[in-house]
Amino acid sequence: SELSTSVKTLQYDQTKSDIAKSGNRKLYFDTHAVVQLLEDSAFTTQQAEVIVKMMVNITHSNMDVMYSDMATKTQQEIMLQKVMSHIAAVKKDMIILEKSEFSTLLAENEKIKAELLQLKTQLVDVMNKKRADTILDLSIEKSRVKEMSAEYERKLLETKNELMEMHSEQDRHVTQTNMKIDTEVAGLKTMLEAHKLDSIKYLAGSIFTCLTVVLGFYRIWIESYFAW
Repeated sequence: SELSTSVKTLQYDQTKSDIAKSGNRKLYFDTHAVVQLLEDSAFTTQQAEVIVKMMVNITHSNMDVMYSDMATKTQQEIMLQKVMSHIAAVKKDMIILEKSEFSTLLAENEKIKAELLQLKTQLVDVMNKKRADTILDLSIEKSRVKEMSAEYERKLLETKNELMEMHSEQDRHVTQTNMKIDTEVAGLKTMLEAHKLDSIKYLAGSIFTCLTVVLGFYRIWIESYFAW
C-alpha cells in the first residue's frame, strides 16, 4: 500500500545516512509504528509521514554532530599506542638520563597525563552537551507536534459547530416556511369558504328574483283571464 511503501522509503533513507556509514553507530527507529501512532491521533497518512521523516532527519543531524566530535575505536587505539610508545620512550630515557633529568621528565610526564585528563574531560563535556541539545530538540519537536494536534482538534471543533449552526438555521427556515405555507393555505380556505357563501347567496337571490318575476307574470295572466 501507499503507507507501507512510504515507510519503507524512510527506513531505506535511514540506512543510507552518514550514521549508518560510520561503523557500529546505528539508529533503531520503527518509523512504521510511529506513523501508525500518529494516524491513531487523528493525523492523515501524509502528515504522519512528514512528521516522522522530520524526526528522523533531526535525529540523524544531531547524531552526526555528536559523533563528529567523538573519536572512533581505531583512533583511540592509535592514540593509546602513541601514548604507550611515548611512555616506553620516556622510561627508556629515564634509565639513560641522570636523576636530575629524571625529575624533569617525570614532571613532563605528569603534565602530559594532566593534558590527557583535561582532553578526556572536555570530550565528556562535549558529549553531554550534544546529548542535552538532542533531548532539547526532541522535546521542542514533541511540543510542536502537540500544538499542531491541538490546533487541528480546535479547527475540527469549530467546523463541527459551524455545521451544527448551519443545520439549525436550515431547520428554522424550514419551520418558518412550513408555518407560512400553513397560514397561506388557511387563508385560501377561508377565502374559498367566503366565495362559496357569496355564491350561494347570489344563487339564492337569483332564484328568488326569478320566482318573483314568474309569480308576477302569473298574477297578471290570472287577472287578465278573469277580466275576460
